[in-house]
Amino acid sequence: MAHTFANLLTHLIFSTKDRLPSIRPEFKSDLWAYLGGIARGLDGQAVVVGGTADHAHLLVWLPPTLAVADCVRVLKANASRWVHDAYKSQSKFAWQIGYGAFSVSQSNAPAVVKYIQRQAEHHKRLTFQHEFLAFLKKNNISYDPRYIWE
Repeated sequence: MAHTFANLLTHLIFSTKDRLPSIRPEFKSDLWAYLGGIARGLDGQAVVVGGTADHAHLLVWLPPTLAVADCVRVLKANASRWVHDAYKSQSKFAWQIGYGAFSVSQSNAPAVVKYIQRQAEHHKRLTFQHEFLAFLKKNNISYDPRYIWE
């Protein structure tokens, strides 16, 4: 086959350092847009970006030449730099080390989009920690509870 064909939809989840509510309302929507721009710069596409004050969710289409780890590294580093440059008072803004990455089928993408768009509503009854552990369980990903939040 002369060409590569792929539809690599990935649901990324990562939190702020120590899960502090560092994503302020005054820049949250700009941060989501900026993360989408970073994804485009990687030859990918952010289908939707959302989250709450302590974490971000992205449904991204990744090109087959880009590793998930490289994508997340670039997203987090550039977004942090943007927050520091655009909002000088947020000099301590940082992302937690690590992330979750979950493959999404094309047929399930609309449900994931809706889920990400409803984050504020969803987290009125569930913490980020409970949400993330549920994702790990649903996807049969093992983890050591002693180290999950470091």
